[in-house]
Amino acid sequence: MSTEGTAANQSPGRPGETAGSIGGESAPHGGKGAYSETRIRVRYAETDQMGVVYHANYLIWFEVGRVEYLRDKGFSYRDMEKEDRCGIAVVEARCRYKAPARYDDVVIIRTRVARQRGSILHFTYEAIREEDGLLLAEGETIHVVIDDKFEPCYLPEKYREGIGG
Repeated sequence: MSTEGTAANQSPGRPGETAGSIGGESAPHGGKGAYSETRIRVRYAETDQMGVVYHANYLIWFEVGRVEYLRDKGFSYRDMEKEDRCGIAVVEARCRYKAPARYDDVVIIRTRVARQRGSILHFTYEAIREEDGLLLAEGETIHVVIDDKFEPCYLPEKYREGIGG
């Protein structure tokens, strides 16, 4: 349950080790409202001239959270693309910023599927500073499941129940 090679996802206190999922369920595994959490330590390169995390990095972190969410549910996104020849294309992304994150903060990305209908998946995210539990940002992405010809299709049955929503 790690994102190997993702320096932004390094575990606190363990240089070079990736954090991956740290658990966290608000509902039974795979059920409506179930979420996963991923720790990310803010790198200096992710901050701007004002010393706060550059706004676009939250969308990257949401992607890390989304991939880890799927992994927590027992699916590899890479395998979904390769074996089932389908993907989940982002068609809409939103982020609301509440408070700044700074270099070396540990940020928890809480990810869940809010809704799944036909070929549509709706993920929601919260970025929370681990140190004090402060909500830094919240967001959502909407995806269309596509086949290898980039045509909308239904999510394969083997993923539907486990993904939630």
